Amino acid sequence: MTVTIGDTRLKAIAEKVENGERLSIDDGLYLYETPDLLSVAQLADRVNYSKNGDNVYFIENMYINPTNVCEANCGFCGFKRKPGDEGAYTMHEEELLQYVEERWNDNIQEFHIVGGHNVEVPFDYYLDTLRALKKNYPQATIKAYTGAEIEFFARHAGLTMREVLIELQKAGLDTLPGGGAEILTERYREKMSPEKASTYEWLEAHELAHELGMQTHATMLYGSIESFEERLIHMDRLRQLQDKTNGFMVFIPLAMQPRTVNAGWNRRTSAYDDMRTVAISRLMLDNFDHIKAYWINIGAQLTQMALTFGSDDIHGTLIEERISHSVGALTSSGLTRKELIHLIKGANKTPVERDTFYNTIKTY
Repeated sequence: MTVTIGDTRLKAIAEKVENGERLSIDDGLYLYETPDLLSVAQLADRVNYSKNGDNVYFIENMYINPTNVCEANCGFCGFKRKPGDEGAYTMHEEELLQYVEERWNDNIQEFHIVGGHNVEVPFDYYLDTLRALKKNYPQATIKAYTGAEIEFFARHAGLTMREVLIELQKAGLDTLPGGGAEILTERYREKMSPEKASTYEWLEAHELAHELGMQTHATMLYGSIESFEERLIHMDRLRQLQDKTNGFMVFIPLAMQPRTVNAGWNRRTSAYDDMRTVAISRLMLDNFDHIKAYWINIGAQLTQMALTFGSDDIHGTLIEERISHSVGALTSSGLTRKELIHLIKGANKTPVERDTFYNTIKTY
């Protein structure tokens, strides 16, 4: 891969990438600092092409948030409610199945399930949620419960995380989503999510899932109090676990959303930061096959741009996404298959509808 670069340091980084050498955290810091964003993008695009060609993946999926009652007090969350708060809810089986039935179509491949850390219900509630969905919609993959939720279940039920994961698998769990990671440094977590799983507990939950045969997802919530170095430490910790287990399928950088839709632009991540972070993710995470641009957080047009900054996945149709929209996301709560295909073709890429595990369903 040939990238014409005048910057000596950036040229040295490009040579490392071209030679298959792993980038260091110092390399990543320079990629965040260099004004030559387009060269960074071009380099990331070449790496992505070497892994995925012109393919860009999407999935038809449904988000389900069974409860918004939560014991945690995360500094970035507008979704949670305390027991008894106005708007607090917990879906039980009849309501859950009605919710799904009203939104179901036969093209849906995946249920994406994330909720609050609700101490008002037993662990069996979370198992029963999976059992009901698996019984009534056996064709859909169940992607459920973040690494932070796994730690909460273990603490709440008096089980080990391994025991929790085994019980969830028996109930129908197929894979873990990537949420709950936020930024994997203790400084960040002590300030922003002190009641949730630690860095090492989140990583352990995914390592255990990989040992039990699951492939899982990884995210990074950027754009608040973290430093660029902490973002890169986060990526490095993920790639170290990936070296060990090869259990992650995809990395999803998530732009922090403000607390209100009416928040000014100075409270949102910039387009430059969003595109740079996608590109750096692709360059740092050399052992990940896929980098996802999350259109819910950065918008459809920036997502389209991200397809030339190292991303090969634009996520899914997302019927009624709630969590990002509860804290100021400006996007719609869902896109159609036709709209996703239009976005991908508009970037001169090949749309590939996939299942959860990146098996091709249809190429457009």
